[in-house]
Amino acid sequence: MTQTISAADLGILFTEAHTHSHWLDKPVDAATLKAVYDLARFAPTSANTQPARFVFITSQTAKERLKPALAPGNVDKTMAAPATVIIAHDMEFYENLPKTFPQADARSWFLGNDALIESTAFRNGTLQGGYLILAARALGLDAGPMSGFDNAKVDAEFFPGGRIKSNFLINLGHGDASKLYPRNPRLDFDEVAQIL
Repeated sequence: MTQTISAADLGILFTEAHTHSHWLDKPVDAATLKAVYDLARFAPTSANTQPARFVFITSQTAKERLKPALAPGNVDKTMAAPATVIIAHDMEFYENLPKTFPQADARSWFLGNDALIESTAFRNGTLQGGYLILAARALGLDAGPMSGFDNAKVDAEFFPGGRIKSNFLINLGHGDASKLYPRNPRLDFDEVAQIL
């Protein structure tokens, strides 16, 4: 693939995008949320494992279920966001591998190997959450990813079976750009990377 995207598109995805904490009173419909997932699902995971699971919280009832798990500093922005996504991972993702990776018996790689299951689920589920942020931005939404919540409370409320584990949250909507802080500095290449 030798194509590149425009500077404007790069701005939408990276250079001009910000983490939002304040939201315009503009709803995000279910069709848009489905489109965000449908775009993000094409991004790569190891052996096409796709362990991420997403709970899109949009109703007031669901927000009230999430609220007790939020750190105090995250309550207002989450309650105001049109949607909040719980990014989680399925600890039995390997059961889908006959469908998602049919060219090998990949399911057998994971059976009985709890350490591999855990690291694969967490790593690739986290990647998929990052892809979801980029997909949301590409489709005109702003994102506010965050930690700052009690995973055990979220898991007990939304994933009581124990098979699915929460990782992080992403608020989605149309951000209020008038309340953004200036962009914080980013580390330069030479501070964090090397080419060998």
